[in-house]
Amino acid sequence: MTKKVLKGIIRSAKNDKTIVVEVTRKFKHPFYGKIIKRTKKYHAHDATNKFKEGETVSIIECKPISKKKTWQVIK
Repeated sequence: MTKKVLKGIIRSAKNDKTIVVEVTRKFKHPFYGKIIKRTKKYHAHDATNKFKEGETVSIIECKPISKKKTWQVIK
């Protein structure tokens, strides 16, 4: 099974070895046909603490590291 890869912007890098990535997706409404934008935040593992707020990164699914972290940064 392939792992999901998402691209988003770092919204918080205050925690140790953890960043919060905001991923925005656009899709067409099934009935009205209007383009809708939805955002979701993911906690991702950053082992080296080298990423800062505002950067664009790619994250990939991984096995659970903690309660909320199931994603890892791959740049």
